[in-house]
Amino acid sequence: MNNMTIQELRKKFVEGSYTPVDALADVKKAIAERDGEVHAYLELFEDADEAAQKAAERYKEEGDDAPPLLGMPIAIKNNILIEGKKTTASSKILENYVATYDATVIAKLREAGAVFVGSTNLDEFAMGTSTENSAFGPTRNPHDVTRVPGGSSGGSAAAVAMGGAVAALGTDTGGSVRQPAAFCGLVGYKPTYGAVSRHGLIAMGSSLDQAGPLTNSVSDAELIHNIIKGDDSMDSTTITDDTYKEVSVKETYRIGVPRHFLQEGLSESVRTVFEDTLKKLEAAGHEIVDVSVPLMEKGLAAYYIVMPAEVSSNLARFDGVRYGLRIEGDDLLSEYHKTRAEGFGAEVKRRILLGTYVLSSGYYDAYYGKAEQVREMMRAELREVFADVDALMLPTTPTPAFKLGAKSDPLSLYLEDIFTVPANLTGVPAISVPAGTVDEDGVALPVGVQCIGPHAGDARVFDLGKKILGE
Repeated sequence: MNNMTIQELRKKFVEGSYTPVDALADVKKAIAERDGEVHAYLELFEDADEAAQKAAERYKEEGDDAPPLLGMPIAIKNNILIEGKKTTASSKILENYVATYDATVIAKLREAGAVFVGSTNLDEFAMGTSTENSAFGPTRNPHDVTRVPGGSSGGSAAAVAMGGAVAALGTDTGGSVRQPAAFCGLVGYKPTYGAVSRHGLIAMGSSLDQAGPLTNSVSDAELIHNIIKGDDSMDSTTITDDTYKEVSVKETYRIGVPRHFLQEGLSESVRTVFEDTLKKLEAAGHEIVDVSVPLMEKGLAAYYIVMPAEVSSNLARFDGVRYGLRIEGDDLLSEYHKTRAEGFGAEVKRRILLGTYVLSSGYYDAYYGKAEQVREMMRAELREVFADVDALMLPTTPTPAFKLGAKSDPLSLYLEDIFTVPANLTGVPAISVPAGTVDEDGVALPVGVQCIGPHAGDARVFDLGKKILGE
């Protein structure tokens, strides 16, 4: 199943030379062989076998008319609700919580015929850049198990990279799909904000979160995105085709590179891969130009004010009263204290404290208010840039995958998000595609490059991604 695409699988399924039952068996074999050390999965679903068998029977009857994802073994990040399954967000406070309904994205994948293999590990409540912050233990990178797979969707990325699924669904709040995709040699996509419903996603930062696919090809990512996208009455932030003006696909593109943004923190090995990618695009007829987007440099600071503020608000519901963990106390306040102290991990507590601080009286205007002003200025700046260029390109991450435990200082981990957070703050679409490998300690580690498009430019971003990979 390694590097297998949905298109390749579907052709085999339609021909009958390989069935969804075979695919699931091979996926389970890969999981049995590798997941003991990788720890991509938190749970494997027992009903996957029955779903694969039914899919095989449907192919006999329907052939190429079968739904687009029929029989495809797909992994789901464990902060996305699947009815009847444990949805913990890798937190002790939700350790035994069983979802009572399907998230909108799950309902759409189910209708398209997907077989859900299991739920994948993540940084607790999606707060992290390495999947080391899970209450149930870290996930490791299949390319080198001494290194992280990225985060917070590290379990989803590792599942696909080790052949434990043909594709996976993750969530991206500040780069949490794109960064693990880069570290694991996959395609990772974050759509235009509002293109995909957040209904049934355990919220981290409501104005930032978006569900997106991790796949072995851009075409697969586009297929899954087109299935899960769309207006949803259960999510008032979803957009329609009329929300933004149409963005066209072109034969060749004028691509902007914010080189001023790439001066500090970028490793020379990643820089070399990035520059080589630009040369290949230029040789193919695309125009590469330097652009100035000065506020991108403020993005990380603004993000780590806006995001914790939304975390503080969203996680207030986990209080030991309505659902999840409950630790008895002498009174209601002590029950809150004990439940949240025992149920939340260190990184979650850190972000709740920071978010509560920036929202508090006397500090709201000084911090949160200014961060939101910067955010709006960044949107305006990008609108001006996209009036001159068709897309932006920059590395997905400053470095290849780092060793587990190498970034114990939270600030050093936060800096890993520097190239990805601007797309979340401004709501524009972005894709990470594998661009090559670099040698680290004798291991070939994947490196990703990132394409960013204007609002509703999802089709253009997919098209550029395909051109980079030669699809």
